[in-house]
Amino acid sequence: MNKRELVDAIADRVGDRKTATEAVNAIIDTVQKAVANGDKVSITGFGAFEMVHKPARSARNPSTGAEIKVAESWAPKFRPGSDFKELVNEGGKRAAKKK
Repeated sequence: MNKRELVDAIADRVGDRKTATEAVNAIIDTVQKAVANGDKVSITGFGAFEMVHKPARSARNPSTGAEIKVAESWAPKFRPGSDFKELVNEGGKRAAKKK
């Protein structure tokens, strides 16, 4: 599912595509800004978004084998909640049975 399909699915529930688009955009924008500011965004049953620090390190170029230095960085991280994990696990079991 991409963003447009998500908006369509929400529009089916709220009845208006414009409202659904504004809601999806507002949620995404709010989560991104909060995480970028160092805040943790927790949505009960869904999961948590947070910023994690990745320290500087050495790595290898897979083509040449040469060692390279990777600068430190910050990255977003998502940890799914228990309800979300359970739902995905059940979906995986159903998909496996179909094969």
